[in-house]
Amino acid sequence: MLLITGTVRVPAENLASARPIMKQMLDASRQEPDCVEYVYAEDLFEPGLIHVKELWRTQAGLDLHFQSHHLAAWRATWNRLGIGERNLRLYIVDEGCPV
Repeated sequence: MLLITGTVRVPAENLASARPIMKQMLDASRQEPDCVEYVYAEDLFEPGLIHVKELWRTQAGLDLHFQSHHLAAWRATWNRLGIGERNLRLYIVDEGCPV
């Protein structure tokens, strides 16, 4: 399993414009066969700071995601939305267990 976690910063004044585009990205990504989880969450105390969590079954599935039309469409909006700061990390994990 592959876990991607981190943050993306959207200027607070662009959040209303970004939300529908981000929703399209989430919905399409969640339909990918190897996607286990795909989440964006707005920070409660820092407007425009978006926490990202993705969980993928295989590297091959993640590679297909990186080549997908919906990811390309999302990236194409970054300049217009002012998205520049991204801090994402990839981790190899097992399936975990309840805590």
